[in-house]
Amino acid sequence: MAELPPPQPAESLSRVQLLAAMGMTAVVLLIIARLWIWLDDVPLMATKLTTDVLLLGCVIGLGITLCSEGLYRIWKDYREGADVYLSMILRPLKMADLIWLGVLPGMSEELLFRGVMLPAIGLNWFGILISSLCFGVLHFFSPRHWCYVAWAAVVGGVLGISALQTQNLLVPVVAHIVTNILSSLLWKYKQAHH
Repeated sequence: MAELPPPQPAESLSRVQLLAAMGMTAVVLLIIARLWIWLDDVPLMATKLTTDVLLLGCVIGLGITLCSEGLYRIWKDYREGADVYLSMILRPLKMADLIWLGVLPGMSEELLFRGVMLPAIGLNWFGILISSLCFGVLHFFSPRHWCYVAWAAVVGGVLGISALQTQNLLVPVVAHIVTNILSSLLWKYKQAHH
């Protein structure tokens, strides 16, 4: 019996295709969140913008990025998964596109996972656990790279705790945006100097 050839890596999308996919994904997540609110009458978490909220979100985002960078340096499986995932997403994007990569998922994913799902399940550890696991699954792209999904779930937990502790959805939104932008810049920098 002939042996099958090894699987080929998925062809990367173009810059325009990636930007369109980001926009469409954000719209789909926002629609899911709105439908959930409509069907379940979920009370949304407060969104009060203050300097303290911006600062706390930035500090949390920086902390997540530094932890991710540490994992990247010491855990080969995580580094491989991150490189495959980030290569698919970041390689075609220009530096200015990274703002959209921060803002679109940061707002739409946080609205769904921390703004709607967390209050619907419960503003407690169980709600954080379930919304974090769902957030991790959203980042699934290959069974071989499970550690990247596990890291996304941990990040979801940190974002969920920040929402629960502050009772302000903008803290995880800012943290998510900062994390996406900083992580993307770091990855692009490493690829340019590799």
